[in-house]
Amino acid sequence: MRRFLAFLGAGFLVGALALPAAAADGDGKGDKGFTITDSRIKESSGLAASHLHPGIYWTHNDSDDGPYIYAVDSSTGKTVATVTFSGVGKPRDVEAISIGPDNQIYVGDIGDNLDGTWAYVWIYKLPEPKVLKDQTIKATQYVVKYSDGARNAESLVVHPKTGRVYIIDKKEEGGHLFEGPAKLSSSGTNYFKPIASVDLWATDAAFSPNGRQLAVRGYFGGIYYDWNGGRIKRKGRLDVPLQGQGESVSYSADGTKLMYGSEGTDSPVQAEDAPDGATSASKSPSGSGSSASGGDSGGGSGKNLKVGAVAVVVVFGAVIGLRRLTRRS
Repeated sequence: MRRFLAFLGAGFLVGALALPAAAADGDGKGDKGFTITDSRIKESSGLAASHLHPGIYWTHNDSDDGPYIYAVDSSTGKTVATVTFSGVGKPRDVEAISIGPDNQIYVGDIGDNLDGTWAYVWIYKLPEPKVLKDQTIKATQYVVKYSDGARNAESLVVHPKTGRVYIIDKKEEGGHLFEGPAKLSSSGTNYFKPIASVDLWATDAAFSPNGRQLAVRGYFGGIYYDWNGGRIKRKGRLDVPLQGQGESVSYSADGTKLMYGSEGTDSPVQAEDAPDGATSASKSPSGSGSSASGGDSGGGSGKNLKVGAVAVVVVFGAVIGLRRLTRRS
């Protein structure tokens, strides 16, 4: 889906304020950041680090595309494989991608711009290909409903240890983490129920490779949580870079970085240090914070926030104000 108001805020941010981008932007050095150069990828809305191919990130377009995912080489920004998934209907609003146990890719067709238009949404699952080439792979399609009614969502995550699927809905005032059944059924409806509050207008989320952290991002910031078996505990804010339309986040394969993506042609993927506790070797399993994040009392005062804090407040106010003025009755 196209979000006019978000782009309006992005134009104001980039054009009027002309803030400098992070130094790691598009430098072609993988986990230090890169630029997606494929002209077909105009609305990169999800991001997931490959399990089988070091340095590869999977992404996809938002709406108005087919059943495709793209493998992007982070050392060059070029697409090295396009996978078409068969055995599913026509995607409506694909918003998220995550890789679970056994190298299974989950694609979340979970967007709903009118926040309740569709009584159900879909998840597609397919194996990550062992060889990177253009190919068609049969996928499994799952029907998803929420226990408390239809809603818009852009964040889908699969726990790397248990394989359980979770969705975070997108609410301006903050949403909820929804838990799916222990095992998805391809023959019946899969009901997702809310299990915890999330204090963010969420556009994407990601599990750390060790499954101990949940990172959630929005247009103007992010939060990370101790997973704590699903009883999430807020630990601090993420140092999310200023982007035109921040839509995606993924941990790097080794858990040391958080990779932040944005929509648009030649869109940047920017890297920031992940909080402590995201890797198996970390000394702090609970994620007590690092140079990339701050505690809730301190508030994540990284270099990007220092540069653009005032700008973010102004843009956020403009976007929210216009959004509410134009919201349909």
